[in-house]
Amino acid sequence: MIPADSTALDLAVRRLERAVSQLEQRIAAKAAETQRALAAAATSAVASPLAVTEPSLFDDDERARLVADLEAAREREKALEEAGEQASVALGRAIAEIRAALGDESVANDLHAPGDDDDLFEDSEEA
Repeated sequence: MIPADSTALDLAVRRLERAVSQLEQRIAAKAAETQRALAAAATSAVASPLAVTEPSLFDDDERARLVADLEAAREREKALEEAGEQASVALGRAIAEIRAALGDESVANDLHAPGDDDDLFEDSEEA
């Protein structure tokens, strides 16, 4: 092996060892931080069980945004349901007006008996 290659290899090995050492230190620090947070949560759980917050996938800002989005979606759903009900009522009125204009209440189905709305759309064989 050429001395220059051995020096470059030694430098690379030292850099790798230093990087691994730094990584191990960061992992140990993160583990210690997690242990402290869990101990603090356990202490506050003893003092006030309702104040304990469980670990979450989302931070406070994300959680607030998701809650707002959910509430907006529920409001849109309610508005769409109301609009659907209004459209159904309007459609019923329009059908009644058309029937009244034609002077015949059985225009939807020639075999349909007036007042028998339950089977309005059933096959003509069953009526």
